[in-house]
Amino acid sequence: MIFGLFKEYGALNSVPVFSAFEQGVKHLGHTTCDNDLNCDVAVIWSVLWYGRMAKNKTVWDYFIKQGKPVIVLEVGALKRNVTWKVAIGGINNEAHFGHTTNNDNTRLTNLGINIQDWKSIKSDSSIIICGQHQASHQWRNMPPMSDWISNTIEEIRLHTDRHINVRCHPRYPFSFSSTLTNVTESIPKRIDIVQDFYDFDSEISNAHCIVNWSSNPAIEAVLAGVPVFTGPDSLAYPVANHSFETIETPLMPNRQQWANDLAYTEWTVDEIAKGIPLIRILNKINT
Repeated sequence: MIFGLFKEYGALNSVPVFSAFEQGVKHLGHTTCDNDLNCDVAVIWSVLWYGRMAKNKTVWDYFIKQGKPVIVLEVGALKRNVTWKVAIGGINNEAHFGHTTNNDNTRLTNLGINIQDWKSIKSDSSIIICGQHQASHQWRNMPPMSDWISNTIEEIRLHTDRHINVRCHPRYPFSFSSTLTNVTESIPKRIDIVQDFYDFDSEISNAHCIVNWSSNPAIEAVLAGVPVFTGPDSLAYPVANHSFETIETPLMPNRQQWANDLAYTEWTVDEIAKGIPLIRILNKINT
């Protein structure tokens, strides 16, 4: 099987991940090529059709039209810049990561991931709405980000008058118009340029809940003990709230099995180089 690697359309931090994936492909007895649409499987970085990665959209569209698989590599949510997502057809709940159900906690423990206790409800804590990048495949068929924010605030206000903080995506600042009171905006602050870390941990330390459609903040929040409200494509959806009717007393389900399974959606470069995540999704490629 020939895997086409579209490295030149990857983010700057994609270089070692692509290199590891190429090693994994060869370790399993397959071959690779660069930037060639005449391959069996395309391997791209992210589904953000923007900037360096904009041309991945052409690759994606071509392979989907041909009925051929597209493997997507992306930064992970469990240990940013240490673990990386490897899946067919995306990076969230609509993607195929391999068998990810009924796993034990061995891998989660080995990664050093701790599930923090659910935080107690406080009367003065805020609701944080986390935006996403509008140019991402994850946001297709959704309204403009500013409209989604405004509509979401209006829905929330039917059930609570808590303070709402709207936090934009680090690379997609936006503005929204709202006549509602007790609503503020914040722009993520980068605290580590090299590792590309932002101040989300400090933001959620006093959060009542996180509202996020389908990206990484919901995963980070759930592990930190903060309830979340998500759309069905979120990897956090199995442990999320699905209606704002529960926003004052959000559901706080058991997260152990969810976290055990989530640990099998992200991999270190050493594991990727051994072909471990590729083995898990080969059955989907061969069907």
